[in-house]
Amino acid sequence: MSGADLAFRHRFVPPTQPDVPTLLLLHGTGGDEDDLLDLGGLLWPGAGLLSPRGPVLEQGMPRFFRRLAPGVFDLEDLEQQTRDLAGFVAAAAEVYGFNPRRVVAAGFSNGANVAVNLILAHPGTLAGAVLFHALLPRDPAQLPDLAGLPVFLSGGRTDTMIGPDQTQRLAAVLQEANARVTLHWTPGGHSLSTGEATAARDWLAASIAATG
Repeated sequence: MSGADLAFRHRFVPPTQPDVPTLLLLHGTGGDEDDLLDLGGLLWPGAGLLSPRGPVLEQGMPRFFRRLAPGVFDLEDLEQQTRDLAGFVAAAAEVYGFNPRRVVAAGFSNGANVAVNLILAHPGTLAGAVLFHALLPRDPAQLPDLAGLPVFLSGGRTDTMIGPDQTQRLAAVLQEANARVTLHWTPGGHSLSTGEATAARDWLAASIAATG
């Protein structure tokens, strides 16, 4: 198998430190595979970085799954794209030689939303997740047992795209599924702040590094 066999256009940055996870970087609407590389380096210096580009276009802007209108998602496409993403992670682990059991997602907005569905629909794909400004993209028919999966979830108190109530609901669903959720609030809106990134970095060092 070679890099040409991987379905998503992507970047892979090999780790420069031993025994570190691979961060799966998932951009927001309109981003690409380069958008979150600097963030990945901040979140975990020396970690491997796997950064795919969302395969769906909305008015020319890459996304990880289609939406029918603002806040209305194409649920069939969501499920298909999530399956494809899980397959991509497994294939990338084989191609690049990283541990598939040590993959931690870090996503913003649309990228964080597909990470949520990856957690709930394909448990075991991720060893943890950093979710910046995420919501629950669909109500799962049945919750998996996430068995203490560490999740960092941040939301903005004045976010008009993903309101605090949606952030709280996502946290509650993940906790009901037995994830270990850390909820971090910012006073701002739908943007990724330096304070959020710093809090996530500190959380990763304490929560993921400690679990090995």
